[in-house]
Amino acid sequence: MKKYQLGEFEEVVMLTVGVLYKDAYGVSIKKEIESRLKRNVSVGALQTALGRLENKGYLKSYEGEATEERAGRPKKYFQITAYGKRALEYTKETREELWNAIPKMALSLKVVG
Repeated sequence: MKKYQLGEFEEVVMLTVGVLYKDAYGVSIKKEIESRLKRNVSVGALQTALGRLENKGYLKSYEGEATEERAGRPKKYFQITAYGKRALEYTKETREELWNAIPKMALSLKVVG
């Protein structure tokens, strides 16, 4: 069952790449995650996850146009591959199956503290 395994942060990164679609590059991905999830994301953790997802074949990258604001360096954009789409679908289906298997009583219990 390890075929499409995604970690929680990898899943968030991939979903964010999907949300941003053609504007998914490092800085925009970082800002979107921080804005939507209200959590800080280190550049290093994001770059590591993007590289890992690309190595797994879930994402592919391409270079955009060089810009003056980046001293002539192009932005590296990311997009979800067909294999990545399948991994996200598998993850979503698995989570839904687990949620649906929880007895309603288990989630209606009051926290004792």
